[in-house]
Amino acid sequence: MERREYSAGAVKLSFWFPEFRKVVQLLDAGNSFDTIRRQSLEENIFCAPTQRRADQICRTVLARARALDSSFYPVFLSGDLSTQKLFDLAAVMACDTLFFDFIYEVIREKLIIGSNELEPKDIRIFFRDKQTQDARLAGWTDYTCKRLGSCYRTMLYEAGLTDKAKETRKIYKPILETELRQWLESHGMDLIVKAWTGVK
Repeated sequence: MERREYSAGAVKLSFWFPEFRKVVQLLDAGNSFDTIRRQSLEENIFCAPTQRRADQICRTVLARARALDSSFYPVFLSGDLSTQKLFDLAAVMACDTLFFDFIYEVIREKLIIGSNELEPKDIRIFFRDKQTQDARLAGWTDYTCKRLGSCYRTMLYEAGLTDKAKETRKIYKPILETELRQWLESHGMDLIVKAWTGVK
């Protein structure tokens, strides 16, 4: 899995699960990435409120689908809802290295020590540590880090990994279908499996 430069771009993005599922269905049916992009432009297939938002959703969701490869389509489409959401989460993690690190370094560590609580301070500590390690992050404002943390909490909730409590959230260790686990491990994404399941 490719390590990308840290980015705060997630503040403008969402989990976009229904849009991700629609893209996988369209790709599996034989549509190309260009065709889907054109459909988004001409037919607003993602029901976006503005053309700019439609373009942002389309570019992001297509990039997530491309971060995996076409062999995941049948596994995704035959999986249950929680499996499909985990595939979406894996795609988000593959596209966003900082978000991947958050889940690997915070959620995985919580599960390893037997804790099922994600507290606001865990998020603050994560960003503070990253800011001491990376010069670019050191220049980010507290507001940017707070918005990113809020975005991460929302994505974890929408993926089914936490509840929706206002402050301290309960972490849910996902039950992985065999097909999902095997696909991730055979495609160099075993670290994602470890992040979700709390394996050293």
